[in-house]
Amino acid sequence: MTNKMQKEQFSRAYVQAVAACAGFSWSVPSVDDDSEDMILGRTGGTGTIRSPKLSLQLKCTSALTPTEDPFPFDIKIKNYDDLRDETVPIPRILVVVIVPDDVGDWLAHSEAEMVLRRCGYWVSLRALPTTPNTANITVEIPRTQTLTVQSLKEMMERIGSGALP
Repeated sequence: MTNKMQKEQFSRAYVQAVAACAGFSWSVPSVDDDSEDMILGRTGGTGTIRSPKLSLQLKCTSALTPTEDPFPFDIKIKNYDDLRDETVPIPRILVVVIVPDDVGDWLAHSEAEMVLRRCGYWVSLRALPTTPNTANITVEIPRTQTLTVQSLKEMMERIGSGALP
């Protein structure tokens, strides 16, 4: 397995762990042709939208932990355009998981704990403007927007009430 494939699998495992602790289901589209790597769902709810869902585009990098806030991250124009689309029925976010350089440092476990090293950040690109760029664009990701159990629950609450993340 290549390092890129390992990063893809690790970012998915990170989101699955957070979603499981939040009490949400997850699924993986059979084909990723619309910048959707995972879809998270909540059963029921008391908002205006029953059983809200959230679509995620996952990226993983072994760059250093960001010091800037927000920090820059480059994505392909296709992903940018798919994620900023306002007409999709399920809201979409970009999730960037940052891992250490050495794969051996990504995970530590013992009988007492399992630790996934570093963290994931999220940003909504919905309704951002078009760009003249043809290959990539740099997006800004707030360091305060870590993908945690609490932030995921809050996003799902907003979606269930008809608001967007």
